[in-house]
Amino acid sequence: MRRIAVLVALWSRFKGEARMAWAMLRHPATPLASKLVAVLALVYLLSPFDLVSDLLPFVGWIDDGLVVAGLLWLAYRFLPRELHEALRRRTGTAREAPIDGEARRVV
Repeated sequence: MRRIAVLVALWSRFKGEARMAWAMLRHPATPLASKLVAVLALVYLLSPFDLVSDLLPFVGWIDDGLVVAGLLWLAYRFLPRELHEALRRRTGTAREAPIDGEARRVV
């Protein structure tokens, strides 16, 4: 049962990141560098050429996931902070920030 919960969580996260990437591509204020890196991530995902062949079932899929995640991370880094936060809120993928930027001990 735990594995199913992990797969559901990963699928949910994937859908959220896909919504975020789509919103980023459509927003007129998104820098060209962000758009190009996001398109590169999509091309890599759909391309038959991989760093590790998909013939090795799980290893090839993990490779695709890591490369796409890394490229999306890079695309998000090119975004201005305000735009990134606005797009996260709009797509419902905003993450909660730490309280006052500090880790707090819960007693």
